[in-house]
Amino acid sequence: GVGMGMTAPVSITAFPAEDGSFQQKVKVSLRIPSQFQDNPPCPTDESIKIEERQGMTIYSTQFGGYAKEADYVSYAAKLKAALGSDAAYRKDFYLCNGYDPPMKPYGRRNEVWFVKE
Repeated sequence: GVGMGMTAPVSITAFPAEDGSFQQKVKVSLRIPSQFQDNPPCPTDESIKIEERQGMTIYSTQFGGYAKEADYVSYAAKLKAALGSDAAYRKDFYLCNGYDPPMKPYGRRNEVWFVKE
C-alpha cells in the first residue's frame, strides 16, 4: 500500500539462448528508493520478491532510443565482440538497463551490463 514512484534503472536480467536471443525467462528488477532501503514495505503480490544485489564489477555499453529486445541483443553482441575472449564475465545472463520514463522522447539512456567474474 506504499507508493514509491518509479526508480532508475529498470533492470532486466536476460538469460540468452544459443543464438543470443532472450529465453522466455527474464527477471525485472526495480531499485527500492533510499528512504525504504533499511525497512522495505512487504509486497502483497507473492510473485514480487525483495532481493539484495551485492556489489559487482561490470563491463558496460550504452546506447540511446527506445530500447527493444533486438537492441539489447545487438548491443550485447557488440560488447561481447569488444571484450574478446580474454575477459572473464558471466555468460549465463546479462543485465539490460533502462533509465528513462516512457514519455521521454529524446536523450534516452540504455545500457547492457556483463558481470565480471
